[in-house]
Amino acid sequence: MNHRLLAALAATALSSPLAAASPSQLPDPLAVPASVAQGLDFVYVDPQLRTAVQPPRIQPANSLLRTVSYDRGDMQEQRAPNPLFVQLSQGMQQYQRTWGSLPDAYITTGATLRPGATGERVDMLRTRLGLQPGGAFDAALGQRVRAYQDVHGLPVTGTADAATIDSLNLGAEHYLQKLAVNVERARRLPAAGQFGRYVLVDSGSAEVHLVSGDRIADSMRAIVGSAEHKTPMMAVVMRNAKVNPYWNVPPELIRTMTAKKVLAQGVSYLKNYHYEVLPDWTGKGAPIDPSTIDWNSVAAGQSKILVRQKPGPWNSMGEVKFEMPNRYGIYLHDTPGKDKFAQADRWVSNGCVRLQDAKRFASWVMDGVPAVAGPEQQIDLPQPVPVYMTYLTVQPTADGVRFGKDPYDFDRQAVQQMFSRPDRMASI
Repeated sequence: MNHRLLAALAATALSSPLAAASPSQLPDPLAVPASVAQGLDFVYVDPQLRTAVQPPRIQPANSLLRTVSYDRGDMQEQRAPNPLFVQLSQGMQQYQRTWGSLPDAYITTGATLRPGATGERVDMLRTRLGLQPGGAFDAALGQRVRAYQDVHGLPVTGTADAATIDSLNLGAEHYLQKLAVNVERARRLPAAGQFGRYVLVDSGSAEVHLVSGDRIADSMRAIVGSAEHKTPMMAVVMRNAKVNPYWNVPPELIRTMTAKKVLAQGVSYLKNYHYEVLPDWTGKGAPIDPSTIDWNSVAAGQSKILVRQKPGPWNSMGEVKFEMPNRYGIYLHDTPGKDKFAQADRWVSNGCVRLQDAKRFASWVMDGVPAVAGPEQQIDLPQPVPVYMTYLTVQPTADGVRFGKDPYDFDRQAVQQMFSRPDRMASI
């Protein structure tokens, strides 16, 4: 049976340049509004970054056929769509040709199927992967299993274990809908050449891409928000960097982390890790003696205090942080914990984005990290740089696509929004 999802896009250049704005400090980050269905919708902190595209029209034909079309409207000027949109759209078509038209044969659960195995479950597996039933688990079936595992983000073993069987039993429509969601996310990214350059943060893959024109000039690993503290999907303008920064501890972390550490280890914890309690954010008043604070009250959320970490090699911000004023307390920064970038699980931050190579990043957005004496000095970027923070769980490859993790469970929510509630397809 044919399962097909078609997508097309028209995007126009923004007519207004990036507006100048003085950076502001907002020490009390707010949650993303409930009206924003994260998973598809961007929060446009800077409205001029909104892409000029119309919401898609979802037209279900039957349970296994949905057409996604985009209205070009009467736009006078059009640019080529974002390259990721093009690659994912082509990958979706390739996926449809290779995997989307295979039989939806259900495979019963049981022991791992290995080369040489025979029986009814092997016949089911052969049918599901487009081979003639009958015979053993042969080399041809092993090749099909490996190819399926590679595309669907499974360990490539050539054996049909429980995870592989579960994935096959989800059916092609499940993966085509995930692909359509990712195509929609890519549709909302800047059109080719819309900006001279911009930063693309992908919290789905925990990577940062530096985009010049219509090509990715450089990429690096990132550490992004955990499932509990998700890095939001938003578009914002980066305007300055701070060298030798303080780290102003977010209020929620003071309650859930700092206060509990002090209660467990005593006020010496603050000295050992170079924290200080402040009367206000001006930096002019003398630090408050932490022994005079009721830390039980702070941990219970009954008292609020201001805590910051001093600059230095211990500082959670590392040598530099890149600011992009927003209400959510999100920014990009260096980190002293370089070893964590080698880990597969990089969804461990409190929402901000840690850069694998902040100095290389700084060389791209400005002329490197200047040597400065003393604490926290602000350096304005030569030009404001747009930052798009998206969430892609499918990546384009030379042969099509490869599915990845869904650490925030955004795909399930986005599929429901896109295919069940088309009226809610709008960013704010």
